[in-house]
Amino acid sequence: MNDDAPGVTIRRATPADAAAAADVWLRSFDAALPTVVRPRSDDEVRDYIRDVVVPLRETWVAETTDAGQREVAGVREIVGIMVLNGDLLSQLYLAPDRRGQGIGDRFVALAKERSPQGLQLWTFQVNKPAHRFYERHGFVAVEHTDGRGNEEREPDVRYVWRP
Repeated sequence: MNDDAPGVTIRRATPADAAAAADVWLRSFDAALPTVVRPRSDDEVRDYIRDVVVPLRETWVAETTDAGQREVAGVREIVGIMVLNGDLLSQLYLAPDRRGQGIGDRFVALAKERSPQGLQLWTFQVNKPAHRFYERHGFVAVEHTDGRGNEEREPDVRYVWRP
């Protein structure tokens, strides 16, 4: 899958991608949500992505394919991760310097292809850029909570997309 976001390919994650995907997750979460306290340490997040997310969920990564700016000695760089769990888009994180380049748009298009009957997702109420992003893609906020149902105990909002 390689339409917009030139130089980036989206593909299924492999076990070899887990460490790089976890690093993207950590950098993205910390940059986008500086006021949200993570209940898991960096090492626990890495273990979870390695032991649960990649092997047990439908996990996709965005990686650089351009031989230049992002590649060092021919090594491709993971710059995004998306995780689907049935109709739940449970994770979508991009390297902070890769936001606004069409990668997230491609991930959402892929999620809609994979779940054509509809999708749902949760995002924190403080994450206004995510709200705008998902609303631009046709998602509608259907539930707001006080955060008691998530690990972070952070107020969140559930979004739904229906074709």
